[in-house]
Amino acid sequence: MMNLQIAFDVMLMLNCLILAWMSIFSKSLFRCIVLFVCLGLLVTIAWGQMGAFDVAIAEAAIGAGITGALLLAAWNRIKPEDEDAQPAQPASEVNNRGAR
Repeated sequence: MMNLQIAFDVMLMLNCLILAWMSIFSKSLFRCIVLFVCLGLLVTIAWGQMGAFDVAIAEAAIGAGITGALLLAAWNRIKPEDEDAQPAQPASEVNNRGAR
């Protein structure tokens, strides 16, 4: 029984490290935010495993809940409206097209 608990703790630790690495180095900002929220939920489980249930509840509420919602709201405000839109061309290039 003890070996199963140690295996669970090691897997939890490795998953937390992998998720932390992925949330920092992911190319997509949205994916970074989602991985950060998942990391907060795994850390909540880790705090529960250590017996710190009050810290686990605070981590779930603040770390995964409020912070995740604020990050998603900020991402929603800064993302481009049309992902396929081309960047604006300088006025000189627009004028040159009309002259041809």
